[in-house]
Amino acid sequence: MTVRGLVLGAGGVLGAAWTIGALAALESERGLSPGDFDTLQGTSAGSVLAALLASGVQVSELLAHEQDQPVHTGPLAQRTFDHAEATGGALPSIPRPGVGSVPLLWRTVRQPRRVHPAAALAALLPQGRRPLDSVSDLIEAVADTWPSRPRTWIVTMDYDTGRRTVFGRDGSPPALLSEAVRASCAIPGWFSPVTISGRRYVDGGTMSSASADTLSALGLDEVWVFAPMASLRPDSPTTTGARAERAFRRSVTRRLLKEAGRLQDAGTTVRLVTPGPDDLAVLGANMMDPSRRREVLEMSLTTSPAAIDSAATVDTIPWAG
Repeated sequence: MTVRGLVLGAGGVLGAAWTIGALAALESERGLSPGDFDTLQGTSAGSVLAALLASGVQVSELLAHEQDQPVHTGPLAQRTFDHAEATGGALPSIPRPGVGSVPLLWRTVRQPRRVHPAAALAALLPQGRRPLDSVSDLIEAVADTWPSRPRTWIVTMDYDTGRRTVFGRDGSPPALLSEAVRASCAIPGWFSPVTISGRRYVDGGTMSSASADTLSALGLDEVWVFAPMASLRPDSPTTTGARAERAFRRSVTRRLLKEAGRLQDAGTTVRLVTPGPDDLAVLGANMMDPSRRREVLEMSLTTSPAAIDSAATVDTIPWAG
């Protein structure tokens, strides 16, 4: 019997839409549903999907929900979720004055080589004002306990140390599933940090879009990684803004490949699925813009079957080194 893991990466409102389309393709092309996975790990928007899937929501129900169609069965039955209202739209509110994390800033000054550059930047950003109560409400509506099967991990960043914290993993601080998901989605400078067991946490995507390497010690046979912020098949945009966005994607992809390489070195077959050129054309630079959500979903439903059918492993990617 093949023991599998599923990693759902960060990507905002549009990344979630793309991932849902890709998950639908995983079912149609490979016959794999969430119940076939031993471990589900989610980061940021991926944490919402991981929590819902681990709590019994089916991919078909997520798809209907994303298409604003009524869901008549399962935990999402008759539940609505206003994506624009929940995230505050395409732009953040005016943040609070001052730096976001003085302790992390001091750690950066004292130990610059031990703090990830993205974590250092998050410390400098002002603290976001907008809460994510609607996300917590959605998770609490479908799950009253932390799922035990599949094993469910939610990736965040400790806002005072800059260290990655994976809730749900043995040894992690106690937390409600809804708390962990809300923390994983708390983009620095955009949303308010979330306090859990006396410590503040923010978006796990701050340090890594997927954190695939955290599954290395589980001895899994196969891990599927869906990473909407990376791209293994980049395009060649002509505008300055799009070229800058692709440069950022390349850095995200390089980190993803390093993490996948560590996981593969542990004996796990890692299959990577990322947006392709057609997806990138509709995703744009602002992954939090809800106005393009349906367009991104429909494109993913079109492109993802081929991406799933040819899902790359690290050793087949020419620029993985």
